[in-house]
Amino acid sequence: MGFFGWLFRWLGWSAEPRDDGAAQESSRPNEERTLHRPSESSADPVSQPPMERDSQSVASLPPIVSTSESAVRLRRKLLKRPKLTGTWRDQSRHDARKAHATFVEVTGGIPYRYARFGSGTGRYLDLSQDGDDARLQARGLPAFRTPEQLADWLGIPLKKVAWLVHRFTAGRPNNVEQAHYHFRWLKKKSGGWRLIESPKQLLKQAQVKILREILDHLPTHSAAHGFVTGRSIVTNAKPHVGHATLVKLDLSNFYATVGFSRVVALFRAVGYSREAAIWLGLLTTSAIPGNMAFPGRDPYAFDPYLRRHLPQGAPTSPALANLSAYRLDLRLAGLSKSFGATYTRYADDLAISGPPELASGLRVLIPLVQQIIRGERFRVNKAKRRVLRAHQRQSIAGVVVNEKPNVARDQFDRLKATLTNCMRLGPSTQNHDQVEDFTAHLRGRIAHIQQLNRPRGDKLLTLFERIDWQR
Repeated sequence: MGFFGWLFRWLGWSAEPRDDGAAQESSRPNEERTLHRPSESSADPVSQPPMERDSQSVASLPPIVSTSESAVRLRRKLLKRPKLTGTWRDQSRHDARKAHATFVEVTGGIPYRYARFGSGTGRYLDLSQDGDDARLQARGLPAFRTPEQLADWLGIPLKKVAWLVHRFTAGRPNNVEQAHYHFRWLKKKSGGWRLIESPKQLLKQAQVKILREILDHLPTHSAAHGFVTGRSIVTNAKPHVGHATLVKLDLSNFYATVGFSRVVALFRAVGYSREAAIWLGLLTTSAIPGNMAFPGRDPYAFDPYLRRHLPQGAPTSPALANLSAYRLDLRLAGLSKSFGATYTRYADDLAISGPPELASGLRVLIPLVQQIIRGERFRVNKAKRRVLRAHQRQSIAGVVVNEKPNVARDQFDRLKATLTNCMRLGPSTQNHDQVEDFTAHLRGRIAHIQQLNRPRGDKLLTLFERIDWQR
């Protein structure tokens, strides 16, 4: 007995009894059998099995002959199920997604250069129709919809822009020589490796223009203080001065966690068309080549960087990371306020502080904070989580906040000793890390201390000016 014969008998569509004799009869070759539906008197919709109730749509079919062609037709009808009707909420979500994903399959020629093919249709997609020029104009942002318009705005030939986004190599460089970034691995103090990706000249030129004319015009959350104009480590530390309890958390692989899809969504939310957002996302993210060497023979160091991500070292990455963390800042600021605490973030360093009463709620606060971080698709570095009390040295991003924003005493003493030895023994004897511009390096460290503690910084500057740089 064939599969369809067994299926018909299981559904009860044959008047023949279900026994071995009938099975042998049904196996006779070249014999046509007529299948009958059950009588109407036995068609109780409640007592019937689910598959029998689903099969009522084929009850009006004429007698079926068990031939190969008719069996195929019958199988198609059996597999056809009634269309499910969604709720009004499902329909509204579908309409919203459709409104934000407008595209046109072009039946004629290519709509613009480097247009994309539709999935399985063989026709070009016009992804430039869903831009919002009014929203772009309201924010003072440049308006463009197609790759040609983007290239004109960048002042770079279109073929060069396509080369920058690896349009001709499936979006990823084949080797390190073809990449548009300089790669350098750095050993982390806490263990592991960090990949620094510095863009080459032409790509950096495009990224700087995107930063100055687009990203700098987009607002960040008030709790974000890293790489924001008018804010610094001092403004990040001041809200936490004098608080009894300080909670510090660190986001693991902050830049690498922000992927290509999230960057494209940011540009789409601003008002750019899907085509323009994809090209902007490709220009501001990185995909490492497949022939990169393992750092320290550690293949697991590649894990955070395998997918297309924000490169640490690109001028656009800090601004895009801050915009990607906007919802994170919004939720953590609201949660902290409900506990009577204060929240700030400097790049990947999170700080929450509050009065003595906050200590009793840490058992609830910290799990909620970690849950929000995971919900926003970031990861917590549990090894760097700290809870500091008032009797301990409370520092945020290198700034002590127990009584006022100040520099750590040991940091001041080390720099003072270095400057003194440079004055006595010569600068060449103190450049242990072989810093390329040791003079600028020392001057920058002094400026950092001057920003936190002016009197101490002036003392160090006096020593710096007495150094003989010819020795």
